[in-house]
Amino acid sequence: MARVTTVTTWWLEQTSPSDLSPARAPGAAAGLTVALAEVASPEFSRFLYTAVGGDVTWTDRLPWSHARWLAHLDRPGVETWVAWVRGTPAGFAELDGSEEGMVELAYFGLLPAFRGRGIGGQLLSVALARAWDLGERLPSGTPTRRVWVHTCSLDGPHALANYRRRGFRLYDTTEADQPLTATPGPWPGAFDPQ
Repeated sequence: MARVTTVTTWWLEQTSPSDLSPARAPGAAAGLTVALAEVASPEFSRFLYTAVGGDVTWTDRLPWSHARWLAHLDRPGVETWVAWVRGTPAGFAELDGSEEGMVELAYFGLLPAFRGRGIGGQLLSVALARAWDLGERLPSGTPTRRVWVHTCSLDGPHALANYRRRGFRLYDTTEADQPLTATPGPWPGAFDPQ
């Protein structure tokens, strides 16, 4: 019999740019910059996805082929914002503005070594500011009316609190049983004890 776990999912939204409550920027000594990945790179995006989500059970994109990654990244309104600390990728935020007037914060997180340093609040602040002006940067020019995200009890322990501190409001909560799976790690066997 397969083991199951109950997963709580929280659905959050902002409905105005004024909802955004930016984080205080870390000091200059942190060496943090946030930049748009301007070239659609399946290899880089898959690296970010597995490095950030490997210990929190992100598995939905693991089977994606190179072609599927490229098709996804090449869609208008999909942007990847990357946090860099002294030249090292520390985390990312993926925006999906493919639905007119709506932007989903589709993925957000930090590599484990960069958590707990205040980087997540700054990355989220930049990503949300870019979500709010994303519609105007698209060919349709339709302003963003809503930014939304969901997080669940399998995600990092600070995710929900970070979203709320940045001004997201809860609009729904769901619970569902799902099979209990091992965290995949950033590569096979990455979390096996030595």
